[in-house]
Amino acid sequence: MKDERVAPAWEPISGERQFRLLVQSVVDYAIFMLDPTGVIRSWNAGAARMKGYAADEIIGQHFSSFYTPEDRAAGVPQRALATALSEGKFEAEGWRLRKDGTRFWASVVIDPIRDETGTLRGFAKVTRDITERRKAQQALDEAREALAQAQKMEAVGQLTGGVAHDFNNLLQAISSSLELIEQRLAAGRTDIAPFAATARAAVDRAATLTRRLLAFARRQPLKPERTDLNMLVVGLWDLLGRSLLGRSAGEEIRLERRLAEPLWPVHADVNQIESALLNLVINARDAMPDGGSVTVETANAVFAPGDLVNDPGVEPGEYAVLTVRDSGTGMPPDVLARVFEPFFTTKPIGQGTGLGLSQLYGFARQSGGFVRIDSAVGRGTAVHLHLPRDHAAAEQAAAAPASAAPAPAPAPPTGRAGRGTVLVVEDEELVRMLLVEVLEGNGYTVLEAADGTTALARLSEAAAGREGAGEGAGPPVDLLVTDVGLPGLNGRQLAEAAKAHYPDLKVLFLTGYAFQALDDRPGDGEDGLGRNMRLLAKPVAVDAFRAMVRSMLSDG
Repeated sequence: MKDERVAPAWEPISGERQFRLLVQSVVDYAIFMLDPTGVIRSWNAGAARMKGYAADEIIGQHFSSFYTPEDRAAGVPQRALATALSEGKFEAEGWRLRKDGTRFWASVVIDPIRDETGTLRGFAKVTRDITERRKAQQALDEAREALAQAQKMEAVGQLTGGVAHDFNNLLQAISSSLELIEQRLAAGRTDIAPFAATARAAVDRAATLTRRLLAFARRQPLKPERTDLNMLVVGLWDLLGRSLLGRSAGEEIRLERRLAEPLWPVHADVNQIESALLNLVINARDAMPDGGSVTVETANAVFAPGDLVNDPGVEPGEYAVLTVRDSGTGMPPDVLARVFEPFFTTKPIGQGTGLGLSQLYGFARQSGGFVRIDSAVGRGTAVHLHLPRDHAAAEQAAAAPASAAPAPAPAPPTGRAGRGTVLVVEDEELVRMLLVEVLEGNGYTVLEAADGTTALARLSEAAAGREGAGEGAGPPVDLLVTDVGLPGLNGRQLAEAAKAHYPDLKVLFLTGYAFQALDDRPGDGEDGLGRNMRLLAKPVAVDAFRAMVRSMLSDG
């Protein structure tokens, strides 16, 4: 007869003992009890493994000892208990300390414990070490940001032909205007105002073009915000038009827009939408080798559950829709089925990464939306980006791109010359010559340098030659005017080095780059640049430059 072994019967365990065994056996979570004041009263194996303390070392100590010094100084442990009491639970993530002083990223939950009479008996605290998960998420976020930037820079590269075309036209207008001015002046004529106005208009258009291109191309952290798709389309319209000039058929492609009014706002990353829109227009351009039309549309749409059977995971509701429609060659079913695959492209080698539509799909899903594509051979293609309506109650002002400090209005003539010494640092000789001419023409004493190292030497020479110079003396010049993009020691580094010796030195930055060229600047003073520091973006009008200098030097 076969010998069958019977498992021993389950031994009944009291509820309290069973709970203690369960808690003590958990090793992946730190689970312990606090009294109402936050003093530790129990300690499990997971807590010992995670934090490094034996039970007899930590029981009787306050739980705030696990917090970083900066969190303790800010009162974070006390607020955690207060929140648990007022809201019934406290949940957060943050840095915590082990016994050996090392830090780990923790997910923390604190629940108040009350007896049958409702009296607070203490708190249950559960902590999990999620350091590796946080690192993985950070790496994923960095990879996504790098992909988004790569897609954006690919689009910028596609713009090159159109931008060069525009700049050549603008340079032609400037060059011809100057030649005509020279000819009329040589002939003794003074009727040159129309040509000067033409040159000025061309300069203004070139400045607008470069600023928009720089604002689009700059690298930025991903940041969802309340966004009006209509305003985004209008703001990007010039760049969209220029993107159509990148192929020989560009002159034959019409760009049109049909924007719904009113359009529901969305909550999404503006830079990703801009990048997606530009890439979709470029894709449409490339699908029309013989020319055609590209239409950018916006609309409101409401989807019921039955409308989304082919879009798993998408919530029914209200969406704003951004569509790019072309009259191009269209796609056969086998290509349409693969368009969202990363690195899938039908373009020749070197003309596309195959990341555009996969990035668009990923961005839409991250934002709670979805993408649909309608296409057929010979009938063109329409790509529809659906983003959920932002139902936030409070209207948020549309985030304007950071820009240079607005120039003060030109000061009316005062009849008095400027006073003070100005050091001008500019590596472009023609620009430096003009700045010096403007300043000297207004009565200022001007020193000049072509780079940061020479500028520091000029400051030292000025300090040495100044009467009464000594410890505690003021700056040797009244104002430092410097280009940001200097070779070697750049303008920001020059200002920091100069202000290390002369903290009260006033600095005016001039830059041809996007304002974010100064993003790692110290301080948070006027214009976000620091005390006594201002910025003007090139090209700057002579009157605006003169007015800014006068304003800074008369500002004490």
